Amino acid sequence: MAYCHCRDCRRWTGAPVAAFAAFESTGLHIPGTRHSHTQGVERWNCSACGSPLAARFDYLPGQTYVPVGVLDQAETLQPVLHSHADRALPWLHIEDDLPRAEASARDMLDPAR
Repeated sequence: MAYCHCRDCRRWTGAPVAAFAAFESTGLHIPGTRHSHTQGVERWNCSACGSPLAARFDYLPGQTYVPVGVLDQAETLQPVLHSHADRALPWLHIEDDLPRAEASARDMLDPAR
């Protein structure tokens, strides 16, 4: 699980910071409507209510990111890092000792690296 402070994720989730859990894409079926507003990023939203359901990023092959807020097991997940920390809203203060990447944190998020 990781926090993302980028503008795209904030706008997509409607939250001041997004939190995503990563899953292997193999065999994962994502219902909903697929769209892509940013090159290299696919996102799915619920067809009925519009809630964000999942995202895939070309630079993180084989992984699907699901917003933690839609998971029944959210309380069992622990964040491991902040990505795009340089874009965090100036009034948002999350006090923790997690690593903070100024960009996508792809090196830390991609298990193949």
